[in-house]
Amino acid sequence: MKLFQSIFGGREAVGRYPETLLEMATERAVDGSDPRLRLVPGYRKRLREPVIHAIDHVIALVDGIPAPVAAGRDGYRTDFRLAALFASAEEMLQVFGRDRALSDYLSGAEGRGAERVIALLLARWEERNILGMDLVGDQVRRDVAQLTVSFSGYHLLEPRTREEECRRFLKRRAFDHLLALALGQITEARVERADLTRQRDLLRRKLQAMKRGTLSFDLPEAGRSDEAGLQAELDAVSRQLQGLGVDAGVLKAHLEVVAERLEEAERQVWSQEVDLCLSPMNIRLEPGDPSGRRIVLQELQNARGERAVMLPIAIAPRDLPHREDLVTAAQRYL
Repeated sequence: MKLFQSIFGGREAVGRYPETLLEMATERAVDGSDPRLRLVPGYRKRLREPVIHAIDHVIALVDGIPAPVAAGRDGYRTDFRLAALFASAEEMLQVFGRDRALSDYLSGAEGRGAERVIALLLARWEERNILGMDLVGDQVRRDVAQLTVSFSGYHLLEPRTREEECRRFLKRRAFDHLLALALGQITEARVERADLTRQRDLLRRKLQAMKRGTLSFDLPEAGRSDEAGLQAELDAVSRQLQGLGVDAGVLKAHLEVVAERLEEAERQVWSQEVDLCLSPMNIRLEPGDPSGRRIVLQELQNARGERAVMLPIAIAPRDLPHREDLVTAAQRYL
């Protein structure tokens, strides 16, 4: 953690970091993807600029998150974002009280007794078409097509007593997410290569069997391919295997995956605004509708198509519902 306290906690100009820290960040990129990349000559040089670019991106990404909103009963009444995300202030506080990351933090040495905790709230959101009621003039119309917005899958990231610390850990998390995306692609390549190897071995055995049985008078097996067809399929699989690389070639390919994912950091994970006009029942309205509430949230997305809205919040632990110790509760029934 010392590395990321330095890189993401300082005031360095964009793209300008101490060499020792860049080296440590590079080693983290290798450890987080494929440690065997150290066998590739010049891997540090290849990763240098991609690592700098990735650090620049995650710093800008996290620094672009707005200031935390007070997520208590008063905040719920005054902030439309909280009112859209949760059905009530009580439900909101119950969600926070059940959150594992927050509970673990508050029970630890750093968070125990904290009066205020900062965290990043993530939630999935979806839109759904329904038939509802609407008031047009003085008349109530039924079976009106409406679009509702709902939120679920709430969880908190990096709860900390200080906002700077929360953002620092979020930057580390964003950097590691880039590495996870690279590792995912490497793993898929490994699976593909393993599958192709099995196909090649199987085809070779089939081909050998066909050659041995050329003079056989047995009836051909149902669906059995001709020798030329099998050889063509074998050649195609072998070419695919060669394209994936072997031994040093595989490692070089993996190095390129990591470098490219870091070079494309802004296309791997990014945020954008979601501008909604909602009724108190979370019915989506036309922008500018006087009966609606304008809600602007940031949405986090990645290259895998995953997305979630995010909202930085400030929580007062004293507002959370009391969680009875399970051991104490069980003892009452013994």
